[in-house]
Amino acid sequence: MSPDHSILLKYFPDLTEQQIERYKRLGELYKVWNSRINLISRKDIDNLYLRHILHSLSIAKALEFKRGTTFLDIGTGGGLPGIPLAIYLQDCRFHLVDSIAKKIRVVEEIIRDLDLQNVTSERIRAEELKGRYDFIVARAVADLPKMIEYARKIISKDQKNKLPNGLLYLRGDEPNLGKTHKGATKIQLSDFFEEEFFESKFIIHLPIFFSFSQKK
Repeated sequence: MSPDHSILLKYFPDLTEQQIERYKRLGELYKVWNSRINLISRKDIDNLYLRHILHSLSIAKALEFKRGTTFLDIGTGGGLPGIPLAIYLQDCRFHLVDSIAKKIRVVEEIIRDLDLQNVTSERIRAEELKGRYDFIVARAVADLPKMIEYARKIISKDQKNKLPNGLLYLRGDEPNLGKTHKGATKIQLSDFFEEEFFESKFIIHLPIFFSFSQKK
């Protein structure tokens, strides 16, 4: 396993020099901040690029998004998956939210340090959110029914992409997903990445505005 940013170039050979420098700097910032605030398991910090940054970028590897697509990263923690995605998807907009003040302060510092013009952040509880977004992104969603409830209120009905607007989250397999959530699809990450870590990882897509829309 590569402990540094070079693994990103393996799967994203089109990265610009600016993007490469931002990903390098991102790794440095996470190591500094993680020594002060527990953003990532300290046992896992040496696997930062593989298990956290590349994992976040899997959404951009597996799916295509048009210019101007808007993303909301709920429970962003230290900015994952939102910040890695925002560095790559420079023509898209990202809003990163978390209810924990110290984590949002870290996110704000990273955004400023990297000069990310397409990212905003906010300390707020998910149930207080307003506005409209094309997609909600998240990692290891714990309470999916609540996420769906939030998404119903803030997912835009204006469709920009071929992929229906909705929820995109990164987690392990959910064998009964099709039975419990009509319209949901799973994308297996081992189809895109050869590292063992990705064998049990998936992107789950729940199209909110038509699969979970209220009856007219």
